[in-house]
Order: sequence, then structure tokens, then C-alpha cells
Amino acid sequence: MGTEDAVADPADLEGPVRRVSVARFAIATTAVTNADFDRFVEETGHVTTAERFGDSLVFAGRITSDRPHLVVAAAPWWRVVPGACWRHPEGPDSNLDGRDDHPVVHVSHLDATAYCEWIGGRLPTEEEWEFAARGGLVQRHFPWGDEFEPGGVPAMNVFEGSFPYGPTTSVGTVPVDAFAPNGYGLFNTTGNVWEWTASPFSPADTRPVLRGGSYLCHASYCRRYRTSARIANTADTSTGHSGFRIAYR
Repeated sequence: MGTEDAVADPADLEGPVRRVSVARFAIATTAVTNADFDRFVEETGHVTTAERFGDSLVFAGRITSDRPHLVVAAAPWWRVVPGACWRHPEGPDSNLDGRDDHPVVHVSHLDATAYCEWIGGRLPTEEEWEFAARGGLVQRHFPWGDEFEPGGVPAMNVFEGSFPYGPTTSVGTVPVDAFAPNGYGLFNTTGNVWEWTASPFSPADTRPVLRGGSYLCHASYCRRYRTSARIANTADTSTGHSGFRIAYR
């Protein structure tokens, strides 16, 4: 588990490389979709964190609303957009038409946990997630090996062009089963959306970990589209590039 490769940011605590063991578990081959989450909301009446707060974080190049919004100073490509939520991923004027099979986004760790409890599953631990994401490969950057684009063909959904300027017309999620699966049959364990896990970032930082990178990852800014990459966020944060998949034991 982990990496000591120079491409990793030391602050992300990916290393050192270490051996870990996990008990038998099952994990979904894809992230939870918009259609999946819609059934959950219809049955339970769940109101997401973003809906309660009244806003969520949207990539600047994807905003569809002309309503006033705040710029995140530390990362100006992120905007706090009123009305953005899982049903309206780019703002209140957007919808999910044609995206039933895309991963649900704008879900917090709290929302993901509630969904898992409803369906009788749970979020995977970070160790389980990385074991599954690697697909049986040992110390490779990606679920398929070390080549970013095998044979010059994209193998995951990450940012293209010059980050964060674009072109941004193609920036966003793709279906959860886009691209080839890894050796264990899992789709999109790198790229597309960050995935919440059940694990804390470190003993001193109890924020939950997200794994796998997203459609906003780019070599010019970060290389977090790798199987060992990790970040943390507060449990009540929601963004337009974070989702989750379910595990069972």
C-alpha cells in the first residue's frame, strides 16, 4: 500500500510503502449513480448536506447559473454556487438529463454514509479501497499499469488541456462504467470522481479520506489520478467532483 514516488505530494502522506492485510470484503464495481441515489431519496426523503446549506462547490468552467457566487480564494477555479446540489450539479439551472448512469456528486461523507446504511452496506476503508483499486497489480501508478495513456489512448476521465483554463466544454463526469475495468472488474477507480472512504486521514487529522482523483486532476496541478493518491475533506463538504462506492462484509 502507498507509494514513495516523487510525484506524490509529501503532505498527502501516501508513503511509506507498507504491507497491510484486510479481511474478506465485497465492493461495488462502480460508483453510486444518479439513478441509484434518486431511488434512495425517493424512498427515504433524505435531504443532502448541500441542500440544507443551500450551496455547494462547482468548478468555474461548469457553472450554468448567472446568480452571484463566491470564489474560493485558495483555489479560484472553485465557486460556491447557490442552489448547486446532486440534482443540479452545475447550479440551479442544470439538471441530470442524460446522466442517470453518471456518478452522483455533491454528496458529503454524511450523505454517503446515510446511503450505505439504507442499502445495507458501508463505505470501504482506505486499505480496502486501495486493494480493490489496484486490481491485483503491485506498486503500479494506475489500475492498468504505469503508462498514463496506454498506446496513446485515454484510460480514465481526467482534465485535458491547460488546467484550469481548459478547454472546459468536455470537463465533467462520464458514465460510471466508462473505460475498461481493472483486474478485479472495478471501473473508474482513478479519475471521474473522488470517492469517500470510512478512514481518517491520519491519527491527528480525523477528516475522512477520499481516493482516486477526479475529472479535474491534471499533471500541471496535481497527479492525484493514481491508485495511491489521497486527500481529506470535512464530513459535511460537498463538491461537484466527489462521489462514493459501496462495500460489504
